[in-house]
Amino acid sequence: MTEEKKVEGRGKVNIEIQLDEAIAQGAYVNLAMVNHTETEFIMDFIYVQPQQPKAKVRARLITSPKHTKRLLEALKDNVAKYEKRFGVIDISGPAPHDEILH
Repeated sequence: MTEEKKVEGRGKVNIEIQLDEAIAQGAYVNLAMVNHTETEFIMDFIYVQPQQPKAKVRARLITSPKHTKRLLEALKDNVAKYEKRFGVIDISGPAPHDEILH
């Protein structure tokens, strides 16, 4: 996989992105917890099983505030595109983790 990215003041740079097989499989999550310090954001992605008192962190991302804001904008853009194509995502009702966290 190769991505082309413009680097400020330098034009476009080609970046070869490697994706190993284990990461390519992905991990299903239904809860995210976000914390931050002055210099970084920590995002834990968790799978909560119904009726279980424990949940497992399946991935942790640690990144800069600037990159976190860029990620937020990318997510907003993609959700808008999704909803334009498939309709509004209904988030009413309880989330899968509500029973454990309340």
